[in-house]
Amino acid sequence: MKLFRFRGGVHPEGRKESAALPIIKMPLPKRLRVPMQQHIGAPAEPVVRVGQYVLKGQLLGSAVGAISAPVHAPTSGTVVEMGMLPAPHPSGLPTFCIVIEPDGKDQWEEFPVPRDPQEMPSEIIAERVAAAGVVGLGGATFPSAVKLGAANSRHIHTIIINGGECEPYLTCDDRLMRERADEVIDGVRIILHAMRWGRAVIAIEDNKPEAIAAMTAAARGYGNIEVAVVPARYPAGSEKQLIVNVTGREVPAGALPASIGVLMHNVGTAYAIHQAIRYGRPLVSRIVTVAGDAMREPRNVEVPIGTLVSDLLEFCGIREEPARLLMGGPMMGMSLSHADVPVIKGTSGVLAMARHEVTTSETTPCVRCGRCVSACPAGLVPLEMAARARHDDMKGAEEWGVMECIACGSCSYVCPSHIPLVQYFNYSKGKIALERERTRKNNETRQLIEARRVRVEREEAEKKARAAEKARARAAAKQAAAQQTEEVTP
Repeated sequence: MKLFRFRGGVHPEGRKESAALPIIKMPLPKRLRVPMQQHIGAPAEPVVRVGQYVLKGQLLGSAVGAISAPVHAPTSGTVVEMGMLPAPHPSGLPTFCIVIEPDGKDQWEEFPVPRDPQEMPSEIIAERVAAAGVVGLGGATFPSAVKLGAANSRHIHTIIINGGECEPYLTCDDRLMRERADEVIDGVRIILHAMRWGRAVIAIEDNKPEAIAAMTAAARGYGNIEVAVVPARYPAGSEKQLIVNVTGREVPAGALPASIGVLMHNVGTAYAIHQAIRYGRPLVSRIVTVAGDAMREPRNVEVPIGTLVSDLLEFCGIREEPARLLMGGPMMGMSLSHADVPVIKGTSGVLAMARHEVTTSETTPCVRCGRCVSACPAGLVPLEMAARARHDDMKGAEEWGVMECIACGSCSYVCPSHIPLVQYFNYSKGKIALERERTRKNNETRQLIEARRVRVEREEAEKKARAAEKARARAAAKQAAAQQTEEVTP
């Protein structure tokens, strides 16, 4: 198929040493800490209590609202604690979690025998995906059932299955495609069936020849599924950039891919949908790349959701104290101040970086070389946005398009002055979002005040009208009584 090129991008060192290592399963730790907020949208509402025994796959928290996802028990055991505990979050603030002490049996809850997915109505598929708590496993963690619903309500013609995995170090999707290609393809077929029609393009970077071969072989015979080999250039795995690569079309600023007839799912998400629909199993584990030179050796590990990063590092083996700990990749990952946080649905990697892997170059003033402009895949002007963000000019930063920044880090990577551009932009976006939320609440408050004023005035007018009506009635009655008295007087 014909491919297209997106603007900008960089070529960081791949460091994909773990790609040669098969997926191994991690034994159950002593405790699992399961956050109720593992997805974009409203956190799940707990439905269990302390002391309750739960089975693997049993519902711990139910979805709340249109954009939310339920959370399930990663193994069988007893709920021993519930409350605000440390969890992966950019703010570093605690999140409501449910702590389970495993019983070692790893006993699944019994699920009904599923029907053949190809005979299921698309609405039932979306409902079961939602009930299984499946979210985007590429890092975005958007509830997958919402996308399946969008496929039915909009003119969606193409599903792109993201197998790019362009971040350095990360190889969990690569190994998944190599070892479980048939299951991933089955998940893709289920997604297509839920769409009712259309095609799927599985996009894989050209530095993954084994994954390309495995997925091509598994897709053989399905005319509406195609494997596209895209150039290995960061951030090719980012949603909007991969859409350009495959379709040649750009998603308009402020719009969603569905606006141009495209939806995207990660290969891990397709596998989770396969598990949910074929076996009725909710999302309770995921494959995580553990890498970095502070580790004895890199690994790809299937980890129960809720496993503490400290337990995962201990299982894999630490060689030295990490100079930096990351959840995700080195370009877009979240820096962790400690390892006392759990693996969640969106955890693609845990990187324990040695001192020589961490950049410590001193920041110097911007020389306006323009390298950040050339590298930006979103077509923005990072140096102008940063200049305004540094002076707290949020309006100016927004006018220069900071809200369209995908936080890929390409600009910071090429900056000769080592300016933390992405940090400026994330700060700006957070502050703008906070101001928008404050404005929204103020507007709602004003609307409530205005509505109350109108209601009070209406009630006062109605009260006066009723009083006037009563006065008129009394006057009429009095006049009628007077007339009657005159008529009977001789």
